[in-house]
Amino acid sequence: MSSYNFASQKVLITGGLGFIGSNIAQKFVKLGAQVTIYDMLDPKSGGNIHNISGIEGSVQVLKQDIRNFESVCTAISGQDIIFHCAAYTSHPNSMKDPLMDIEVNCKGTINVLEAARRFNPDVKFIHIGTSTQIGKMHYQPIDELHPEFPVDIYSANKSVSEKYVSIYGHAYRMKTAVVRFANVFGPRSNIRSPDFGFMNYFIGLALQDKDLTVFGEGKQQRNVSYIDDCVDALVAVSQSERSWGQVFFAASDEQCTVAEIAEAITREIGGRVRYVDWPSDRQVIEIGDSVVTNQKIKSFVDWKPQWDLARGLKEAGLYFRPNLKRYLG
Repeated sequence: MSSYNFASQKVLITGGLGFIGSNIAQKFVKLGAQVTIYDMLDPKSGGNIHNISGIEGSVQVLKQDIRNFESVCTAISGQDIIFHCAAYTSHPNSMKDPLMDIEVNCKGTINVLEAARRFNPDVKFIHIGTSTQIGKMHYQPIDELHPEFPVDIYSANKSVSEKYVSIYGHAYRMKTAVVRFANVFGPRSNIRSPDFGFMNYFIGLALQDKDLTVFGEGKQQRNVSYIDDCVDALVAVSQSERSWGQVFFAASDEQCTVAEIAEAITREIGGRVRYVDWPSDRQVIEIGDSVVTNQKIKSFVDWKPQWDLARGLKEAGLYFRPNLKRYLG
């Protein structure tokens, strides 16, 4: 991947205390950017103030809510790049509290887009999407033209919010792009709750030498993506004029079954795998196999994944072990 210099560039990260957002912040501080984090630290959304450890003096943190349009407008003024990571991210909780999910993922995204349209129409706007909005796989591998039939409210609202981004980009000639990720893992993730992705939760259990519970036989195939690869994809997209108006899957080249992922975590970090029957509330929102191709983003920007599962798990273990109290306390 090419080297970039963001000296004098102003970067706003909504949800910047969360997993992906904080890793973006860490990267852009190293690249010389002026970074502003916009995050309300909602306990249901996975943010952690410790995620900016080491760069506290180099970032501005605004503890605000994207549902507050006035505060969003103030934050957006003068920014060069926006990474919109803020979201209500739990699949099960979205089914229990769909109105909250709509408020954050739909209304919140409209607030950020509308603020940009009114007060900073030349800003580069990169939206974080998810592979789960596809729902069940109709053909393999899944690409950017695959139909979308999401099976839970979170995934449906992420699909809708992505469409808002594309509409604003087209209708108002804004520089917008969407980057969808799949099963991202690594440092600064939320390892305390299964609501923020099974892989990182499994890592948390393994670090405590606990059982990793796999539903059924765990034969569903998944792409796995190490966080550094995802951040590098976002950097590359933000610097490519060809990216505007596009939707990309930035997924790894590697696919594994859920069982294989769990077994790899126990080998590299600890714990034991335990297989149990499917809970009814989880089985109804299970999508089965999900195999994604990254060929489009590779053809548009200078990016390709560098990390495999075993190496990424080793790095995650090295990061979390001395910091467990910050992430499990």
